[in-house]
Amino acid sequence: MDHEKLLALLDSRMRRRAVPDTPAARVEHTPVVVRQSGPDSVWNGILWSDLDAAGADEAIAEQVRHYAGLGQDFEWTLYGHDRPADLADRLSAAGFTPEEPETLMVADIADLTRRMAGTGEPAGIELREVTDEAGVAQVVAVHEEAFGTDGTRLGRRILAQLAESPETLRIHLAVARHEGREIPVSAARLELHPGTGFAGLWGGGTLAAWRGRGVYRALVAHRARIAAELGYEYLRVDASDQSRPILERLGFAVLTTMTPYQYERGSRT
Repeated sequence: MDHEKLLALLDSRMRRRAVPDTPAARVEHTPVVVRQSGPDSVWNGILWSDLDAAGADEAIAEQVRHYAGLGQDFEWTLYGHDRPADLADRLSAAGFTPEEPETLMVADIADLTRRMAGTGEPAGIELREVTDEAGVAQVVAVHEEAFGTDGTRLGRRILAQLAESPETLRIHLAVARHEGREIPVSAARLELHPGTGFAGLWGGGTLAAWRGRGVYRALVAHRARIAAELGYEYLRVDASDQSRPILERLGFAVLTTMTPYQYERGSRT
């Protein structure tokens, strides 16, 4: 796998030529940024940028004004190879707050499905597809317990995507049978991007008591098979430090780092 070529392909297809996530979203392509905007049910933020030192600060200020006009908080997703080299410092100076960095990893789907051909559900675990509001509520509950974060906005976005563009999303719960009860122990999503060749793995958070049993691995294999059946070429993951070692063992390659920078209204006075 040619990492530089693959990173350039992802930049071109997924960032520079990005299309809206849902019908409620709007993607604008300007000379220096690609951004998505919309209501609360939509992810608002900067998908791609190509800035130089002379114009970076004004470009950042313009994005702040744009989203302020919409009454929306937003995210600037900073990739490790984005320019200028001090863009992270400039975002911080403009009032953005960085979250934990992630690692952008990619796998060739055909190769991955061959590697994981024998991977199934661990004993006592069943993988179920989620298609309704009750299932989404279970996904949110697992997300909140596994990651320790509020999943309210995530739930709204998933429900909106299921309603408006269900062909772009597959959601799965891993359910354990334990002492006569059924317990959702992990939840994961497969985001599909028609025309790009890329599908994305999201979520995958597993409750602490059920980690180390192959649940995450089973969810990766299951989603890879779905993506392969739908004709996708590559899987991308924005991996945490916890999932990165697992994904590397499965054959995912590291392309670059990603850091979400959040801008909340009122963060600058």
